[in-house]
Amino acid sequence: MMTALIGNAQPRQRNISPEDIAKRSTEQIKEAVNLNEKQEKQIYELNLETGKKMRALREDAQGGGFEEMREKMSELRADQDKKMKVILSSDQWKKYESYRAERRAGMNQRRR
Repeated sequence: MMTALIGNAQPRQRNISPEDIAKRSTEQIKEAVNLNEKQEKQIYELNLETGKKMRALREDAQGGGFEEMREKMSELRADQDKKMKVILSSDQWKKYESYRAERRAGMNQRRR
């Protein structure tokens, strides 16, 4: 019974829609780098586009092919970074890089 309660207490993040992920991510970036309205809309669209592509890659890799999926996801992230750098000012880009580094450090902490 405890296992069922614990399992229900922590919903799986993979079931969240790309739209919800893009919205949450955009809000976090907005707070971290102080986006204006135009940038917020552009970042949301970029996050949504990337999220949909990543979900499709995950679905395609259900039966295996994880290395190929990781490689393609790395390419998607690199492309997203290029587009993000165009949208953000140089000062915002520096703040964004710091924000990402903090998030990575936090994720690594939780994994341990």
